[in-house]
Amino acid sequence: MPLTFRLANRSDYPHLEEMVLEAFAPITWLSRVDEIFGPINGLDWHQRWQLRLKAAFASQTVMVGEDSGVIVAYASGTYDPATRSAYIDLLAVDPRRQGQGHGRQMLRAIIDHFKKQGAQHAHLDCLTNNQTGNRLYESEGFQKVAEHARWWLKL
Repeated sequence: MPLTFRLANRSDYPHLEEMVLEAFAPITWLSRVDEIFGPINGLDWHQRWQLRLKAAFASQTVMVGEDSGVIVAYASGTYDPATRSAYIDLLAVDPRRQGQGHGRQMLRAIIDHFKKQGAQHAHLDCLTNNQTGNRLYESEGFQKVAEHARWWLKL
């Protein structure tokens, strides 16, 4: 079923925070940091993600995808007019609704939004072990241009 898309508003935030944290729980590298080093400055991965989401909500374009008025997908990112490129920072689908094409629809919607602003390119990051995400991006025409490792050191 096709989703409807719109820009998020402040009243969406509590639901989005819960949905995005639940969607990223199985794949975030921040939980691995907690396993090795414990909470960072007293903040566990969940609390650090909450801070990241607040920052994204405050500084990025945030879109939601709805099915019959219920938010089931989220995407956020930024557009750089100097390079005419869009960066897609986060893409999440309610875990109970995954596998139904909502991620693909949400990805296309935020790309269309940025195209209307003048974007000629889009880029994003995806963990190498996120096979579902990587398959989606490749099937949508994204090309892998680099891989990197995340390193962490306790000072």
